[in-house]
Amino acid sequence: EVVFFQSNHEGEIVERIQKARSQFDALVINPAAFTHTSVAIRDALLAAGVLTIELHLSNPAKRESFRRESLISDVVIGTISGFGEHSYYLAFQAAVELLGKKQ
Repeated sequence: EVVFFQSNHEGEIVERIQKARSQFDALVINPAAFTHTSVAIRDALLAAGVLTIELHLSNPAKRESFRRESLISDVVIGTISGFGEHSYYLAFQAAVELLGKKQ
């Protein structure tokens, strides 16, 4: 089962991540601009302890210099970026395969 959630509000995202441990086996997150600014989302991901994949539609390395630093990347299992909407497919595929290896 896949559950989608989108919010432009950092606090709502943090609360959803905090509930993840008891609800989900994996998270796929597109933190968008929060990638570069949110210690709160980073801390929530660490505390959740759930397999997490970060994704971006664009390639941050090809954008402005301030977008090249992620506060999220070192607390997730991996990052997929630059494939447009296909990034979501790749991230979900990776999550399914990684969860299959855990069993």
